[in-house]
Amino acid sequence: MSAADVIASVGWTLVHFLWQGALIGCASAVFLMLLRNDKPQLRYLVACAGLFLCLAWPATELALRLLDGGGSGGDVTVLFAAGLVTGSPVDDSWGALLADQLTPIVATWAVCALAMALRMAAGLLWIGRAAANEAIDSAWQARIERMAVQFGIDRSVRLRIVERLGSPVTAGWWRPVVLVPAALVSGMPPHLLEALLAHELAHVKRHDYLVNLGQNVVETLFFYHPAVWWISGRIRVEREQIADDFAARQLGEPRRLALALSELEKLQFSTHHLAQAANGGDLMSRIKRLIRPDTQALNWKAAIPVLGLAAMSAAVFAHAAPAAKPAEADKHAVALFEQCDKPHYPAESLKQKHTGTVTLGFLVTKDGKVKQAKVTKSSGHAALDEAARTALAKCPFKPATAKDKPVEAWTAVQYVWSLD
Repeated sequence: MSAADVIASVGWTLVHFLWQGALIGCASAVFLMLLRNDKPQLRYLVACAGLFLCLAWPATELALRLLDGGGSGGDVTVLFAAGLVTGSPVDDSWGALLADQLTPIVATWAVCALAMALRMAAGLLWIGRAAANEAIDSAWQARIERMAVQFGIDRSVRLRIVERLGSPVTAGWWRPVVLVPAALVSGMPPHLLEALLAHELAHVKRHDYLVNLGQNVVETLFFYHPAVWWISGRIRVEREQIADDFAARQLGEPRRLALALSELEKLQFSTHHLAQAANGGDLMSRIKRLIRPDTQALNWKAAIPVLGLAAMSAAVFAHAAPAAKPAEADKHAVALFEQCDKPHYPAESLKQKHTGTVTLGFLVTKDGKVKQAKVTKSSGHAALDEAARTALAKCPFKPATAKDKPVEAWTAVQYVWSLD
């Protein structure tokens, strides 16, 4: 498989994730709306499942494209296996336009994803340096160790005092560390700081750092899709509520944790998404929830994802609805090549001196127009396949006939790409 094929496969996967991510986002929003008054654990699982699908669906499609070897944007087999009945919301006209832009699309995505990955690496390095070099308070270290035992945590939890940090954060899985702002140690009453530490130990107990790290990976790969950021944000909100509930049960005093969060709100807080922070989510809503839990009423905004899901589902299934089986033809349709333009040799393929023979299938209507086009056998080069499919789909055909009457039928066409 050539580099051009890999680029085409990655490019089409990124393009198709635009509607795939929107569909997943709408479905997640509907389920979260229905579960708005249930336990946060259920909403957390739904949001995590949605984000996992945001990774699994395009990963499956990319794998199938690479195995297929063609990477064509309109390959029915690939799209079927990736989750559609048939076809794609990206039609031929858009497919032709996007096929010419796949290289810059992939290049731009790669540069931005690399920048996001470097930002993620910088965050991990900062956390590592803070855990290794920041000050240790022996009294608070002893206290957090006792609390860890009470919480049933069998790993050693380290505590470090950090300057210029606005909120406690938790990082690490095998050797977890809680970073506490120096301003909290010196300015917050010990019983309130202990409540915040209970919240952080809840994250350690639940191994939330690993899930959060996975979120960062998905955000890095699909940074361009708002649904990914929205679902990931909901995961963080629900996770903070779960940790609040866990800490409140251990403390036996929900109001103490609420008061600690209220004191925390007065501080300037910074965000370290690679770590679990006590200031995650909306602090005021968390405080209100701890003091006075209440049911959430359904409002008009909840209808937006429902309508979006309904519209997208209708569009996809209308496009995917199986057509009537074409009639058996006595004579196959014949392409009138003299009445259409010859496929243009893709610049990158010409540069790489790619050649090959592609076999295409065309569903030709009674009036000789192409209704559907697909690659049935790849030339071995995705760019050549797509160029031939797009160009020849514009050719008029002499329609197939059955008992001397024009009928809609499939016909096969081979096109040879040669440098001669």
